[in-house]
Amino acid sequence: MSTISPTTQAVPNSALDKPRTGTWDGGNEPFNASYGKLMMWFFLLSDAFTFAAFLTTYGLIRHRYLAYVGSPEAFEFSSAYWPIPEKVFNSFPGLHGVNLPLAFVALMTMILIFSSVTMVLAVEAGHRFDKKDVQKWLLWTILFGTIFVSCQAWEWSHFIGGTDEGTLMNDGTRFFGANLAMNQYGPVLFADLFFFITGFHGTHVFSGICLLVYCFIATTNGTFEKRGHYEMVEKIGLYWHFVDLVWVFVFTFFYLV
Repeated sequence: MSTISPTTQAVPNSALDKPRTGTWDGGNEPFNASYGKLMMWFFLLSDAFTFAAFLTTYGLIRHRYLAYVGSPEAFEFSSAYWPIPEKVFNSFPGLHGVNLPLAFVALMTMILIFSSVTMVLAVEAGHRFDKKDVQKWLLWTILFGTIFVSCQAWEWSHFIGGTDEGTLMNDGTRFFGANLAMNQYGPVLFADLFFFITGFHGTHVFSGICLLVYCFIATTNGTFEKRGHYEMVEKIGLYWHFVDLVWVFVFTFFYLV
């Protein structure tokens, strides 16, 4: 009686034999980006949609209102038309009564741009594992960010306080400044959108400052050196550059259009 012994046939495993291509083939980091960086990019993308929705809303509401027709010299605040930004944002700290259209907000923008430069230098120092340079440039970024938020707080206080002349309202009273219910400068929605959008952006800047302070403390304690990389500085740098970029659009919509 003959017996048939089973034979084992090797089946080629194409998935194992296939050489890795470096992207999206399992086990590799997509585009050589870590999980943390990818999640930061996803967050920034969703945040970009949020800011885009707010600014689109501003544009649509702005389009509903009449624009002022006439010479800028004869302009007067009225709820009948959208205000001219140069007439609203024309003050400068310490120079009361001096007409400097958009000078202060231009200074704020330059401060935020400088903070982006120092953030780049901090990330570059992290790539070189230069602890002292990382600390130095993080401190400069924190300083510029704090100055920007302080400037925004002054601008809010001046916007709320109003001009010396005020505006004669429909009921015959004279109102100074702006709040969520009344606005000296024009339609109430102008003030509402100003508080909401610039406040939302300012919250992002303040959050970034808190993250930068954490990074500075962690760098000082040698946390990133123990990890063997300064990736956290780079991730927070991405967030900081995003906040700076968003300000360009906020600046364009509120102060230039």
